[in-house]
Amino acid sequence: MPHNIAILGASGYTGAELVRLIATHPTFQIKALSGDRKAGQPMSSVYPHLRHMDLPDLARIEDIDFAGIDLVFCALPHATSQAVIAELPERLKVVDLSADFRLRDPQAYAAWYGKAHGAPALQREAVYGLTEFYRDQIRSARLVAGTGCNAATGQFALRPLISAGAIDLDHIVMDLKAASSGAGRSLKEHLLASEMSENIKAYSVGGTHRHLGEFDQEFSAIAGREVRVQFTPHLIPATRGIVLSCYLQGDPGTAFDVMSQAYADEPFIKVLPMGEMPQMKDVRASNFCHIGVAGDRVAGRVTVIAALDNLTKGSSGQAIQNANLMLGEDETLGLMAAPVYP
Repeated sequence: MPHNIAILGASGYTGAELVRLIATHPTFQIKALSGDRKAGQPMSSVYPHLRHMDLPDLARIEDIDFAGIDLVFCALPHATSQAVIAELPERLKVVDLSADFRLRDPQAYAAWYGKAHGAPALQREAVYGLTEFYRDQIRSARLVAGTGCNAATGQFALRPLISAGAIDLDHIVMDLKAASSGAGRSLKEHLLASEMSENIKAYSVGGTHRHLGEFDQEFSAIAGREVRVQFTPHLIPATRGIVLSCYLQGDPGTAFDVMSQAYADEPFIKVLPMGEMPQMKDVRASNFCHIGVAGDRVAGRVTVIAALDNLTKGSSGQAIQNANLMLGEDETLGLMAAPVYP
């Protein structure tokens, strides 16, 4: 059965990625696209790589007729989804790609985002959208909150180890390298080619990155005690992709066994042979996450490295994975294309 889809915020990178992925989805049909600043324009004028698709023109959200729409992807900027989703018909299923509903605690949201949540009832209703760990809740959800791309990478690398008690929870160091598309499409001086070329720079150093709110929430819930990781992200001169290195205390063999068993049946998470490390190019433009585990010259230390595409597995691919479950479809529909290489 076909499902009619609307994408709000289709003129941004994650919106365009949703359109690209849905192009090969056997049951999703795009019926409406919004892009307020580009309303009235055809999608092909904003993203020429999509000109082969028969798509509706971009419209303002208030001009969209949601009658007949089954599910809405909300790819709007942070802090705008709350008001928009609150006004949508209650019968609609919604997958939100912003940060607006990721944190369950209103006080935690206010602390990380600097303002009170504008739709606390929806915040309580939202299901956290890390598909591999929340499948049952997602299937019956009306509103799913997609994770942050950095947060997804870190959780794929660490959740099984924390659950199994396989690492020291007080000594978790996470060093992340992220490509520029994670910062969105709006003009920013630090993302100019002349600023990024031949450059790598750390940002949000010292525990200020907002995705730490997700790590705090999820890791502490798994452990049954407070877990506060040390996390430093870096911006690198690449368009898309994330590589995260986690430096841990534990037994490497045990860590490898835990990770292999945890993801043995997962279609999108691939644990590499012991000592083999993932790289960004191997997951580019795909919904796959590759994870490597290695020992260290010092006994009792282990390194876990995870790589995924921030726009696909870290955002829009994850959103479609969740939407498949919400609409009763096979989770992998439209998402099994191989990574783009080289």
